[in-house]
Amino acid sequence: MSDIAIHTKGINKYFHDPKTIHVLKDVGFDIYKGEFVSIIGKSGCGKSTLLYILSTMDTDFEGELTIDGQNMKGRSGVELARIRNEKIGFVFQFHYLLNEFSVLKNVMLPALKLGKLPSEQIEAQAIKKLELFGMGQHIHKKAHQLSGGEKQRVAIARALINDPIIIMGDEPSGNLDKKNGKIVFDFFQEIVQNFRQTLLVVTHDPEFAERSGRVIEMDDGRIVRS
Repeated sequence: MSDIAIHTKGINKYFHDPKTIHVLKDVGFDIYKGEFVSIIGKSGCGKSTLLYILSTMDTDFEGELTIDGQNMKGRSGVELARIRNEKIGFVFQFHYLLNEFSVLKNVMLPALKLGKLPSEQIEAQAIKKLELFGMGQHIHKKAHQLSGGEKQRVAIARALINDPIIIMGDEPSGNLDKKNGKIVFDFFQEIVQNFRQTLLVVTHDPEFAERSGRVIEMDDGRIVRS
């Protein structure tokens, strides 16, 4: 299990409003450390629902989920929040940067919250991450002063600040034009190849998915290709 970033088995999810709907049906797969995996499927097939479960933000499901060898079932909200902050980085379609803070502070925030390192060391690491994505000259700008592509680069740097086991993306290129979408993909590929980072990305973009290392396809709540 040491090489497995995420292990799932027999995951079932139901919605009960107003009637019971079986959303995820016996989902099971392993994601290995260093993999770049895309999840694809038609709208409503359960991709985003699955991602919320894998990210520990939804705990109302049946089945097994382990992250980095740790069972996620039965843990308190406080425990899960710490695991999320320490082991999972997030990149969303909408970057969710805080406009009142500088680029640098936005990247530092998850590490400051985790509290494992002194702020001076966190700042140095944040600058290094931003420079890696060509954002070193923008560290003192406010988030609202950036373009869409620049904001997503900052979001990727933020996702990496705690050196997580896995980065999860929900349509990370969905709000970008083709040029910036390619830039984001190239950055993802670079962090997989150069840093052995693990990526799990939900996407509607078939070109993005097929260029990743592995595709998991969903249909009507089931895995049909993995």
